[in-house]
Parts: sequence; C-alpha cells; structure tokens
Amino acid sequence: MNRRYFLKTSAVAGLSGLAFRQPLGKPLEVPVRALTKGPGFHWFGYYDKRQFDPTNRYVLGMQVGFEGRSPTADDVIKIGLIDLQKNDSWTELGESRAWGWQQGCMLQWVPGSKSEVIWNDRVGNQYVSHIVDVFTRKKRTLPKAIYALSPDGRWAIGTEFSRIQDLRPGYGYAGIRDPYYDTKAPKEIGLYRIDLKTGTTKLLFSLAEAAEILHNGVSVADNFHWFNHLLINTDGTRMTFLHRWRAKREDRQVMARTHFTTRMFTMNPDGSDRFIIDPSGFTSHFVWRDPTRICAYTKPQGQPQAFYILEDKTGTIEPIKTDKMPVNGHQTYVPGHQNDWLLNDNYAGAQDRNQTPYLYHLPTDRRIDLGHFPAGESYVAEWRCDLHPRSSNDGNFVCIDSTHGGNGRQLYLLDLRPVWQQ
Repeated sequence: MNRRYFLKTSAVAGLSGLAFRQPLGKPLEVPVRALTKGPGFHWFGYYDKRQFDPTNRYVLGMQVGFEGRSPTADDVIKIGLIDLQKNDSWTELGESRAWGWQQGCMLQWVPGSKSEVIWNDRVGNQYVSHIVDVFTRKKRTLPKAIYALSPDGRWAIGTEFSRIQDLRPGYGYAGIRDPYYDTKAPKEIGLYRIDLKTGTTKLLFSLAEAAEILHNGVSVADNFHWFNHLLINTDGTRMTFLHRWRAKREDRQVMARTHFTTRMFTMNPDGSDRFIIDPSGFTSHFVWRDPTRICAYTKPQGQPQAFYILEDKTGTIEPIKTDKMPVNGHQTYVPGHQNDWLLNDNYAGAQDRNQTPYLYHLPTDRRIDLGHFPAGESYVAEWRCDLHPRSSNDGNFVCIDSTHGGNGRQLYLLDLRPVWQQ
C-alpha cells in the first residue's frame, strides 16, 4: 500500500520565481506513490472537488469491486479515508448508491471544516447527501443531492441527477427514473440551492426558464434540456453551470455519442442577474480563476478550440496564447502560486494511450510533464479512467486516478516538492 517509485520528466529552465539549477534535458525525478491497491478498485472522480483535508494529511477515495460496465441501481461503493501518515491506511466512512465513473458521488471535504465530508447517496426513491464527521462519525442527511459547495461551506447547489442520467448517460445516477422524462423543459426542476445546515432547498432556475432564452437569436425550446457541471466562484458571489439540450432522446449507446449543444451561464447565488458567459455551444472543462474570470476549454465563434479566459458579465474572451496545452484536459490552478500555474492533463487517445499530468506556467509559457501513465485499452467511453489531477491545499502534492499499474483504477500521489525546490 506504500509503494514508491519515480517517473522521469524533463526539467524546464528559466521559470519565473524558480531557479532551476539543472541543465535542460537532465531528468527531473517526480516521486509517485500508490495509495491504494487491489483486490478492490479505487478512485476519487472529478478534478474540481476538494480531495485533501485542510492539513493535507487525509485523502478521500471510493472503492468498488468491479469495472468495465455501467453502474446499476444495486451497485454500492464504499467511501474511505486514506491517512498519508499511517502507511496510507484506509478507513471506511460509509457507502453510496448514487455514483458514476466520472464524477463518483460528489465526495469532497466541506470548506471551513477540519473534519466534515459530504457525498451523495440514494435512500429509497430519493437522492440525498450525507455530511459525516470523519473522526466522530456523526452523520446528518440532507434531502437533496449536491453538486458544488460554496467556499464558506454553508450552502451548495445541485440539479436533478435522474435528469442528467436520462440525457447524458454516465454523469447522472442509476436508480431513479426522471419523473419528467417525457417533458422537454419541465418548470418543476432545474438548478437549486440547499442550505447545508438546515437542508432548506430553493429552486433558482428551472429548465423551462432556460429553454425560453434564445440561443444566438434562435429558439431552442423544442429540445430536451438539462443542466450539468455546476461550480461556485472563489468568493461565493457567483456560480456557473452548463445548460445543454439535444433534439431527441435515443438509446443509451447512441445518445452517449451524438451531439448536444452547450452554453455556459453565470448567476448570483439567489438566481438573479443571469448572464450567458459562453454562447459558443462548445463549452467543455472549466474552473474559476478568481471571482470574475473563468478558465475554460471552448471554441468561441470564428476561433479555434483552446483554453480561454472568460470574464463574467462583460463577454470578454481572451485566449491563453500557447502551444503547450494543445488538447482538452482537466485544468485547475495550483494553490499558493497566485494563479501562475495550471495543473492539467490529457485524455488517452485511441492510438497513444498515455495520459500525462503536467504543470503549465502562464507568465513564461513553460510546461513540466509530471509523468506518463498509460491507460488500459479497455478503459474507454463511460467507464474510462481519466487522471483528473487534484492538488493538495498547499500545492505540494497531486492525486490522480490511474490504471497504469495493471491492477485496475487506483489512487496515486505525485510529490511536486522537487519541482518547487529547483
């Protein structure tokens, strides 16, 4: 469980604020450590959730006994806590019946708390969320599932995972049929806010309201609509999310491959002051840079697919001018570095199965690869295993999900301290 080894990566000279003493071309050793092993399979899920506790000692993870197929309503995963200071020991915290391969069950630490975590579950015919103290095991259950948490840990936003599962298989949860399955844009559901203390829930923006807003001057009302990928900004004053629609519902496998259209909204925490920050139709992965700007992979009208900085409420879109991040990935800003460093990765290609986590230094247009992790050929489509790199709170470590070890998806810890010490 405490296996350590090294991956070679190229050192980069001349980085702002860093004095790289090694000459160009000399390998830089980045320690990589397996945090989990079989017989079970372990992973965390999405890149925009807090996996490390405030002290950076404890790491969250999930465990399951199978791979290579879609979850069913009967499949249960275990929620666990890994202690980095006790031989990466695994402590079980609970379980979930509401999960997917890409985003798990929205497991994450509650901001502002030293000991509470939250995850989604299914109880009867209802999706809920549990808040658990990892030390006392005190547990309370909220009446709705969550998607993203406010930076003060007091409230969250969510949307209906049954709706997502029907229209974007693999990103919702099995077990509950969308009660508005035949309604293209129901007024009863959409994006909601939930108080993490009281469980009080308020609908902020219905799918019917979203469907009535013209898309680049054209009506999109006669489509099947849903919300996806919700995220709150760095000071809790704005939120962003994707509004998506497709013309018709098809069978699961066809629907997973067919086209849908996307636009990105922002709005206030009470649902007011809505703004279409990206009307391109192509918004993919994104993260808040600060309270007013978002780093997103998209394709603005007349421009190529790339990473851009989108400014809230102004419509200003500026490209990140680089050839060092040529493909879509899962980008976040490394904590403690004034937004100078992006942590990113790439998908495993059909031919080249290597997945590469890397650091990109925006002021100097420099890139440092952190290793190459080949994905097994069977890890494709809905049950692929993306690295989804996630930083510790001090920026010294990165945790990834990877299948390169030959024992299925497992959690690995990358030590960035050799990079910062150069």
